[in-house]
Order: sequence, then C-alpha cells, then structure tokens
Amino acid sequence: MAFNNDLSVILPRVLIVSRRSVRKNKFVDFVGEYHLDLIVTYGAVPVIVPRVNGVHMLLDSFEPIHGVLLCEGEDIDPSLYEPETSGLSPEEIEEIRRLHASDTAVDKEKDSIELRLAKLCLERNIPYMGICRGSQVLNVACGGTLYQDIGKELTRKLPEDQRVVHMDYDNYDGHRHFVKVVENTPLHCWFKDSLEVGKMDILVNSYHHQGVKRLAQRFVPMAFAPDGLIEGFYDPDAYNPEEGKFIMGLQFHPERMRRSDSEEFDYPGCPSAYQEFVKAVLAYQKKLNISTALPKTLMLNKEMENKRKIIVRSFSLAKNLYTAGIEMNPTKQSELEAGAEFLESNTALSVQQENRLKQMGATVRNGSRYIEKLKLNEERDRLARNVMGKMSVEQLSDLMSFYHMMGQICSEVLERKLNGIVNDNAC
Repeated sequence: MAFNNDLSVILPRVLIVSRRSVRKNKFVDFVGEYHLDLIVTYGAVPVIVPRVNGVHMLLDSFEPIHGVLLCEGEDIDPSLYEPETSGLSPEEIEEIRRLHASDTAVDKEKDSIELRLAKLCLERNIPYMGICRGSQVLNVACGGTLYQDIGKELTRKLPEDQRVVHMDYDNYDGHRHFVKVVENTPLHCWFKDSLEVGKMDILVNSYHHQGVKRLAQRFVPMAFAPDGLIEGFYDPDAYNPEEGKFIMGLQFHPERMRRSDSEEFDYPGCPSAYQEFVKAVLAYQKKLNISTALPKTLMLNKEMENKRKIIVRSFSLAKNLYTAGIEMNPTKQSELEAGAEFLESNTALSVQQENRLKQMGATVRNGSRYIEKLKLNEERDRLARNVMGKMSVEQLSDLMSFYHMMGQICSEVLERKLNGIVNDNAC
C-alpha cells in the first residue's frame, strides 16, 4: 500500500475534461476508457476535470498540471471563432441540428474549461494532445477557425470523386476513410512501417461533422483527407517529447482504431501518439520539479523571525506606494525606513536578489528617496504659503491672473506640439 501511495506522488498528472451526457433524466460525466487506459499504460495518472458549472474558475485547484488531453464532445460555440454563421441559411442550420442532434447542443461551460486549459498549455509549454474536438479547441485557442458543417460548407462544393464521408451513424466504429500522411512529421514517423511503397495513405476512423477550416499560423498539417480537410497538425517548434514538448491535434481517434471484435489496433502506430505524449509529460514533470526544487527552509530564532517580518512589511509598503501612487502616511515612514536600512547595509546583492526586487515593482531604496522628496515638497509648500500670506488682495489677484494666462499659453503651445507629432507620424 505504501508503494502505491509513493507512485501517486511520483507519477505525472494528465488532466482530461469529462463529457456530459443524460442518463435517466440525470446528467452523467464520462471519459472514454481507451484514453484513460493508454495514459496509465505509458506511466501517467489521468485526472478527470468534471464538466460542472463553475469549474473553469477552479482550474488552479488541479495543479500541478503536467499534461492535458482533450478529446470528444459537442460542437464548439461558433461565436468563439466566427463572427457570423459562415453564410449558412437558417434552414441549413436547422437541418444540421436535426442531422447531428447529439453534437450541436453547444456546451459553453465545457468550452470555457477547455479553452482555458489549452491557453494555459500554450503559455507554459505544458504538453497538450487534442483528439477530435480537442484538436478543434487547440486550433480555435490559437486563432484558427472551423467548418460549422463539413457537408454544407465543403463537401457539396467538390466533385463527386473528391467527397468524403466524415460521419456514418450506421457504421459508427467501423467507418474508415483514407488520409494522406505528410512526410517528415510525427504522424509519418509513427505509421511509416505501415505505409505501402510509394504511398502515404492510411485508413482512419471518423466521427465528426466539423473540422479545421483555417489552420492557426503556428501549426503544420500532418495529414489530409481527399477532400482537403486537415486531419492532423502539430507545432514543430513545440514538439520534442524527450524535452517535454508536445503540442498536437488529431481529428481522428487512434485509440479507437481497432479491428472488429478485437482489441488489436488497425496499425502498430496507433498508440504511438499516446506513448510520445506521455513521454513528453514525464519529461515536463522532471523539468518542473527541477525548476521548483528549493533548499530546506532556514529555521530562524524568534528575534530574527520578527526582524524578517518587519523587513517583509517594509517591502510590501514600498510596493504599494509605487504601484498605487498613494501618499505615505507619516506613521508608516518608520516601517518603510526599516527596509531601506536593510538594503543600504546589504549593498552586495546577488543577481537573483536584484531580479527579485525588480519583480516586486519597486525597491525600498527608491522608497526612502521618495520620502525625502515628499519632505522637500512640504517645505516648499510651507514657504510659499508664508510668502502669500503677507501679500495684499490685489497682489494675489494679479498673481492668479498671471498664472492663469501662463496656463492658457502653455496649453496652446502643448497642443501645437502634439499636433505636430501626430502629423509627423501620419507622414
């Protein structure tokens, strides 16, 4: 039992968002077993993110995240990638909803969860694999677009011999169509032993009525259907499983490409996507552990701990002073000076310490200079009030008129200069 507990800590975590269904008038969340089985087989722990209202605001609770696998689900809300409905008539949209009733019910919560996870992976270079809908989410997250319906927007415009059936409800798991694999891509590497001499075609399953319309700029296609639809893509600058890099989308389901009445895969390369993905997840976890590893906390005695708290408080006040632009309360000056004294007595700062101070938004040294500036301004204000207090009403009126006139002149000159800058830029 202790061994299992250790494994749960050591193995990397792959987040997978569930799909919501209705069973006996109640919602049920589920994830396909093939996905979970392959993730576990290759050495990672699948962590299911439930499709529950509000979860998109709680994703920090699922940290640490070492990988994200997004898979099947309903259509993505078209408003997230197209301002209009791609020229489809209301009658055509209604027909699409009737033909694909189980997919066209948009799930905004699932969209929010998955798009946030996709963007998080792109920001942090967390390994990401998208299967079917998951590939579409990835493309949309990067600025790409989708066909809202392949049949209406692509298939009907093609000659009969180029048309492809991408969804066959009468032969759901058995349906296959050819795709042409692009040479020198990960997909080519995985399936090259199954390709016939001189050919680059493999048969893949197909369960979708939507697909990539405009591929996001960062991606490179890995496979095309005969109708030109992109069936797989990846980011070549973010693909190196040994170094923890993996950003990829597959429109088909390699985990379900299995022979009839058998668990045997159609091709030996089918599980390779999961194998390489988990390899990247393991490498990413290793890099993350190294970067976050910290030495043991130094134990301070009570006196030193109190001093540390005073200095931390001083730094916090300095940060607030400069970021919020507020004036310093005189009662707080002594707290600010504590940090200034600390820095002035520790001038030999390491590069790491200097960088940390910059990240805080302000240094306490500058905080002390700011206090001196405030004191100087207060002295000037006091002297000015004393002088004006001795002036007559007429003198004060003349002084006010003079500064009013100077203000107007200043405004006019400033406006001319700004207009000149704008005109120069326009040229």
